[in-house]
Amino acid sequence: MLLVLTSIRATFNTGPVGTDVREVSMNTVRSTILEGNSFDPAQSEALSPASRTLVARRDRALGPSYRLFYQRPLNLVRGEGVHLYDADGVEYLDCYNNVASIGHANPAVVEAVTKQASTLNTHTRYLGEGVVSYAEQLLATLPDEIDRAMFVCTGSEANDLALRVAFEATGGRGVVVTNEAYHGTSSLVAAASPATGPGQPLDPGVRTVAPPDAYRDGGPEGVGERFAARIDRAFADLRRHGITPAALLIDSIFSSDGVYVDPTDLLAAAFEVTRRHGAVVIADEVQPGFARTGDTFWGFQRHGVVPDMVTMGKPMGNGIPVAALAASEAVLAPFGERVPYFNTFGGNPVSIAAAQAVLDVIQGQELQANAIARGEQALAGFRTLAERHPLIGDIRGAGLYFGVELVTDRATKTPATAAAGAVINGMRDRRVLISVCGPDNATLKMRPLLVSTAEDVDRLLESLDDTLTEVEASL
Repeated sequence: MLLVLTSIRATFNTGPVGTDVREVSMNTVRSTILEGNSFDPAQSEALSPASRTLVARRDRALGPSYRLFYQRPLNLVRGEGVHLYDADGVEYLDCYNNVASIGHANPAVVEAVTKQASTLNTHTRYLGEGVVSYAEQLLATLPDEIDRAMFVCTGSEANDLALRVAFEATGGRGVVVTNEAYHGTSSLVAAASPATGPGQPLDPGVRTVAPPDAYRDGGPEGVGERFAARIDRAFADLRRHGITPAALLIDSIFSSDGVYVDPTDLLAAAFEVTRRHGAVVIADEVQPGFARTGDTFWGFQRHGVVPDMVTMGKPMGNGIPVAALAASEAVLAPFGERVPYFNTFGGNPVSIAAAQAVLDVIQGQELQANAIARGEQALAGFRTLAERHPLIGDIRGAGLYFGVELVTDRATKTPATAAAGAVINGMRDRRVLISVCGPDNATLKMRPLLVSTAEDVDRLLESLDDTLTEVEASL
């Protein structure tokens, strides 16, 4: 049984500065993305003795904040390509991992890290060819306006730094994010990450808005304009409470909100409104970046827009901690003039070697083209499944990133939260790993690795077909 918590959907603060009063709408079932995907410790007795013992040891050693996936957590010991193996040697197809996006234990990354670790690893206050060459190659994938890179260790750090830069550039502190956004774990960005749940208060200078959900918000026509109007009201509300707007912090694929990818012009009006309020746009590309969305290298590029800053992490090093903030020189200048920034491990030679190998593999092996081909195959398969599975309400995706929303009734679009939980656990039992997202945890989130083959996608579709059949029969 999944652990489900009831909470509220925040739209934006309406109380005076320093309070946490919000306009809310109650849902029958609400849970954060962490709880929606998590193991319920109360069900430990159903586990094997070995798993039960390890869960108990983990809880004692790591504390109560950590979460495990699935009703029966996995004890993984090895990975190779798109495959993961547990302690009993059982193989699983990884259709969720956005960290090892070019394959677990990718030989090029292993070789690069091993070679560099055996030579030198130190901080970035010395001259080094590696970090400069990598920065130049990375910036070449971005719009010309984005011409500087700063290296950190994690996406959380990248978003934290981006907000600090935004505050200096604008003189403001007001930030707008989407309702279920997740941007990291530092104090600053956790307070701008409503997906973390009600136990993590949002900063009084943060406002949240509903994402551009064409499925539930009047269809694709005008969805971008409606999204922009909500952002406009949020920035106006900040001003009304004496808070100067600083940034729109946005994940261009809305990965925690439910995966919203179309129409491809939906961000233009939002960016225009943000700048009209004197704020900057931060594109959080930790999830959609590095060829994940297929037709473009970065998710925001699908929408024909240019942000002021771009943050990235996770797949950048294929499991090695490395992340970055890329920005225009003009936006960085106020921060750089006042704050001498230094990150001991950000951009260290070993991490940069991993990042360089990842970028070389993506470009050299044409993984962006593979994401397009395999993505088209998967989307066509999902549409075929929808013809015989009434649980499927909507299908959304770009490249190798998909959201398949489940509903109990297509007419009412009632979220099928319990069914989605049953599906991800049924898929786990069929040795295919996926997850859920969205405000009701009713959207299946799938991110097959960039090196996935046609056979891997077929396996995903066949397993989903069998699992949906099983779950629908139990309703």
